Amino acid sequence: MAELIAQGVEAELERLAPSGAELVGLSCLADGADQIFATAVLNRGGHIEVIVPAEKYRDGLPEDAKAQYDNLLSRATAVHSRTHVESTSEAHMDASRFMVDSADHLIAVWDGEPARAYGGTADVVQYAQDKRLPVSVVWPVGARRD
Repeated sequence: MAELIAQGVEAELERLAPSGAELVGLSCLADGADQIFATAVLNRGGHIEVIVPAEKYRDGLPEDAKAQYDNLLSRATAVHSRTHVESTSEAHMDASRFMVDSADHLIAVWDGEPARAYGGTADVVQYAQDKRLPVSVVWPVGARRD
């Protein structure tokens, strides 16, 4: 499924920022779609800015996502650390609000379903729509939520 999502993200990036256009991606680098998005931005010659939701954010990532998190974080042109210590749903939503407030466009990898917990993709999309930020939803045919 990661390959389908990567293809969808890459296609949307090409549509929004054709080759040669300046591209800066904002991400919290969560496992899955966040890391896929950040990697796609870098692969297109763009830059990433990372929003770290909490001091203990990395600790809450799955073990198999930590090396990629560290790699992408080391390649960031800016790191925006939020004031939270614990990596809670509230911390994640705060980071997402910061991201949306700093962005020109939101690319959401989203199946259109409600968030499983506060601060999920549905909540972030709703916040962006409330702020009148353009939103592109990427959900490739054949993809499914874990």
